[in-house]
Amino acid sequence: MGRFKIFEGILGVVLLLLGQVVLFQNMVLFDTAFCFAYVMILLLIPIETAAILQLVLAFVVGMVVDMFYNTMGMHAAACVAFVYAKMHWAYVMTPSGGYDVGAKINLRLLGLRWFLMYAYPLILLHSLVVFFVEAAGFTLFWHTLSTAFYSSLFTLAMVLIIQFLFYKKVK
Repeated sequence: MGRFKIFEGILGVVLLLLGQVVLFQNMVLFDTAFCFAYVMILLLIPIETAAILQLVLAFVVGMVVDMFYNTMGMHAAACVAFVYAKMHWAYVMTPSGGYDVGAKINLRLLGLRWFLMYAYPLILLHSLVVFFVEAAGFTLFWHTLSTAFYSSLFTLAMVLIIQFLFYKKVK
């Protein structure tokens, strides 16, 4: 059973990365909102996963995206910042009874309200890092901020859609 779960997780990561570089890379709304659905890989890493393993996975995922976007480390930096913040944010967002051992983080298990409060700040942080590193400064501050805001909303919408389509309700 454990091997199947690992294979299922690797397959999910590969499919999301493939979807990002083939499909989501070209999904742009009004030249302002970009879709970074691959952050779902990082969002759904189980809480009890070792910190170093999460950070290494974030770096590898970011570098894979960087290779296809030709962005030389921007996404890797954003992914590592995302996971670093996620480790602390998951602690802040701990339910009153705590997390179940081996519990997965997803919309269907924890509910829409909790998932939105958990995911949106992290997705916004990722978008802010990507776009401010790309801008290489604060000369276009308001434009960069609005692009990050709209991209984070678009990314959150795509993450929710993917969750509703591919994650079944646990009975």
